[in-house]
Amino acid sequence: MSIVTFPSQRAGDFTITAISDGYLSASLDFLSNIDPSEASRIQSDAGQTAPSAVHINCYVVRGAGRTILIDGGAGGIKQWGGRLGTNLSLAGVEPSEIDTILLTHAHPDHVGGLVDRGGRTAFPNAELVVHERELKFWQDDANLSRASERARGNFLIAREAFDAYRDKLRTFDDEREVLPGIRAMPLPGHTDGHTGYLLESHAQGLLIWGDIVHFPHIQISRPDVSIAFDQDASMAATTRSLLLDRVSSERLLIAGMHLGELGFARIERTSGGYGLLYETEA
Repeated sequence: MSIVTFPSQRAGDFTITAISDGYLSASLDFLSNIDPSEASRIQSDAGQTAPSAVHINCYVVRGAGRTILIDGGAGGIKQWGGRLGTNLSLAGVEPSEIDTILLTHAHPDHVGGLVDRGGRTAFPNAELVVHERELKFWQDDANLSRASERARGNFLIAREAFDAYRDKLRTFDDEREVLPGIRAMPLPGHTDGHTGYLLESHAQGLLIWGDIVHFPHIQISRPDVSIAFDQDASMAATTRSLLLDRVSSERLLIAGMHLGELGFARIERTSGGYGLLYETEA
């Protein structure tokens, strides 16, 4: 099988590749603080021909003798995504090569692909690394008992993933280096333990920011706009605003699970706030 080229960037000794898992559907009606017609206009102006299609990225990081996967996609759960395994193979990456999985959070479109249909680990040699608050939230029976019927399913999916990797599960708290050159950056709001990962090597940096946005053209131009998937919409909006200010000021290269298939971008300040510039050259 010939190797297929996927969008990639470098940060010093790290090579970061965006691997598509496919799409999920999410109505613009899920957004808050914006009229759906205005949201649709922004999508249309940005050239988004399928306004309710939310792309799912995962990222493979190679460097320092490691092969790291950041998030595991949806794995076909709820008919979302499911292309990660095939696309990893096309990129020349075997599941057994992955030695570490860094998890941004445990929503189904991020952990569904971590296990196979039998509940076994899809990446048999990988350690799973997650913020301790994220693990605690999904493992808490009181939280499960209060959840809606839809959300109960999310708990069961997260728990299945955590259980599959229970012998290779590592947690961390707050901002710290989780691997050499990779620092966890807590970004609360979307979930309690939602985390980004800042890669730094030879004075170069790249931030994989998880689910700071789901509809990037809308939520970068209007950071006050949140989505129904956010656990704490107000906190998510505050986190997004603060982060957009930081990455635009630092001209930091970013990657995000819902940025689109191009996978990498920079945030620029505009007269109205912020704009999205995709980065297409490594």
